[in-house]
Amino acid sequence: MILGGDDVDKVKKDTLLDGLIQELRRGTIVLSVMSQLNKPQYGYSLVVCLKEKGIEVDSGTLYPLLRRLESQGLLESSWDVESSKPRKYYQLNKCGEEVYDKLRHHWYKMTEKMNELLE
Repeated sequence: MILGGDDVDKVKKDTLLDGLIQELRRGTIVLSVMSQLNKPQYGYSLVVCLKEKGIEVDSGTLYPLLRRLESQGLLESSWDVESSKPRKYYQLNKCGEEVYDKLRHHWYKMTEKMNELLE
């Protein structure tokens, strides 16, 4: 298949747009994940929960993020080995709750200002 000039421009624009959308999503993934960790969740349950709410997160993105948040002292984890399949559960700890509240507050302020800019 041979692409004409307009087709090439459309492909470039689509590629650029896809990259910019990915950047926007990257900036919201931490807040999205933290918003669901007020109760214990394991990785796959987080993927499903977020997907049901319209936020798709690849497990290859989620698990490193959970490990990073835990190493930063924002999450605590525990293993459930009682069930047939052992699962590691994550939950915000006290510090994580405080950081999440501040991030959420900052998000509301930022989106308010962005809405003003975009109108």
